[in-house]
Amino acid sequence: MKLLHIDSSILGDNSVSRKLSATLVDAVRQKHPGLEVSHRDLAANPVAHLSGEILGAAFIEESDWNATQRAERGLTDTLVNEFLAADVVVIAAPMYNFSIPSQLKSWIDRIAAAGRTFKYTENGPVGLAGGKKVLIVSSRGGVYSTDQGRAMDFQEDYLRTVMGFVGITDIEVVRAEAVNMGDDKRATAIHAAEQAIAALKL
Repeated sequence: MKLLHIDSSILGDNSVSRKLSATLVDAVRQKHPGLEVSHRDLAANPVAHLSGEILGAAFIEESDWNATQRAERGLTDTLVNEFLAADVVVIAAPMYNFSIPSQLKSWIDRIAAAGRTFKYTENGPVGLAGGKKVLIVSSRGGVYSTDQGRAMDFQEDYLRTVMGFVGITDIEVVRAEAVNMGDDKRATAIHAAEQAIAALKL
């Protein structure tokens, strides 16, 4: 069994999503002793944002690719292969300005690859990356689970949508919110998330 662990917070040891995603990975490892874990830290080793130069490689012969296009195509293939090989994907996703970190968006832009993780048909797009489980560790400074808050949530819904787009239906979210609203609320949120992790069927 293979697990891909994605971190994206820029806060290092102060990150709630990093702490909780590590706890979640440990929980999966305890239930599956032979688990193979791959960890990709998108803050420490960011994936370049898509550019015209990178995308342009798809429209010219490989023999005409420049050094950047060759390197970035190789990285894209590596990222897609990691994603497709995983049975479980743990995505640590803090909310930044109502959405996800740009580092995480760059990774998504690479693994949402036509012909690899989805394809277009006459009836619309079809996901090709099904059969795996995605566990999203969501952290939020404020509260966005209320009716008013959900109107500003472009984090969890986006992640669910893009994972569904590539064919993944087994998606669960572990959430810690109000983590920037005082030490007591932060501790309560982390404790509740840890209890949610313990209750997951992994």
